Amino acid sequence: MPEERPHDAMESIIEGKKMEAYAEHRTKDMHVCALCGAIGYRKRPMRPVGQKWVCIDCLRALKEMLEGLDQWEAEIQLEKEMAKKIDETMRA
Repeated sequence: MPEERPHDAMESIIEGKKMEAYAEHRTKDMHVCALCGAIGYRKRPMRPVGQKWVCIDCLRALKEMLEGLDQWEAEIQLEKEMAKKIDETMRA
């Protein structure tokens, strides 16, 4: 029984070293999202945007936001026109 503990400890150390080597080997495949800070690997796909990497979740959020951009711009234009008409009526 006492001989099993050192053997188990050695096995544990060897497994730890294997995991460290694997992690170092795979870190070149890992990237950090420039927007949310998430670490991307196989389960979280990422794409390069210029020099930065962006995760799929942030890209989806950006896509949703950009799809509503026309409506947003129309609302801003309407607000400007209303403010202009209010200013004109108050000056008259």
